[in-house]
Amino acid sequence: MKILVSGGAGFIGSHVTDLLIKEGHNVIIIDNLSSGKIENINPRAKFYNQDIGNHEKIKEIFESEMPEIVYHLAAQIDVRKSVENPVYDAEINIINTLKLLELAIKHRIKHFIFSSTGGALYHDKETLAYEDSLINPISPYGCAKLAIENYLKFYNHIYGLKFTILRYSNVYGPRQNGKGEAGVIAIFFENLFSGKKPIIYGGIQKRDFVYVEDVARANLLALQDNKSDIYNVSTGTEIDVIEIFSKINRYFKNKFEPEYKELRKGEKIRSCLNWEKIKNSLGWKPFILLDEGLDKTYCWYIRELEKLQK
Repeated sequence: MKILVSGGAGFIGSHVTDLLIKEGHNVIIIDNLSSGKIENINPRAKFYNQDIGNHEKIKEIFESEMPEIVYHLAAQIDVRKSVENPVYDAEINIINTLKLLELAIKHRIKHFIFSSTGGALYHDKETLAYEDSLINPISPYGCAKLAIENYLKFYNHIYGLKFTILRYSNVYGPRQNGKGEAGVIAIFFENLFSGKKPIIYGGIQKRDFVYVEDVARANLLALQDNKSDIYNVSTGTEIDVIEIFSKINRYFKNKFEPEYKELRKGEKIRSCLNWEKIKNSLGWKPFILLDEGLDKTYCWYIRELEKLQK
């Protein structure tokens, strides 16, 4: 099929694109390279260096390419930035997505697959969050993702637009940008490789870390869904931030001592998601558990450093 991937040069989007192309699909990428990288782009994809907010240009791309499926991953994805500037976050994550949805209706898109969040949506009190668990976003980022989930239900009800919503837990792995995307594993690795003193904000936060290639597989399997639905994509196992740092520090012979600071505003204390629903409906499960995923991520950083030294 002809598939448009917004944010296809980014961390998750590039892995999704690679898998779609491997399966024989024709992929068009739209990305403004604000956090994505040109080297992440699969050479077999058609690339448009364009901001998803430039509605006239995006409209032209839809008219010329006529995609059948849309994967929407382009977003402002830093929770802390959303707290600092909620209006900016809403412009990117709500308004731009609504304009994309309008184009999806106009061009009769068969399936709209949306990258949402589990970590920023569910209530802190949920020990293990299911798709029907209590929703309580405490950041503008989470509020925006929830808004789009509700808009998708609206477009489905009124126009029949089929959707799949994938609520990720904390995604990590190769290509993650610790500067722009603020994933704690990427931040720790980048700090330790550069010799910077690592900072742990709070440390009591517990997270459910899911490897990016498993997330890409969930996106691929979403194509097979014959209904509109919401799925958690996670491992169902939580670990606190201090223990994550300790695991990463071992790659550096435990030579780093972190500096501790106060928990930042908008961050949840715990996040752990149940993935039974996507297993039962689409046959997905996480293959890469944390220790193996950290090994793969560490090896990727080593290879990237070797490239720079050549």
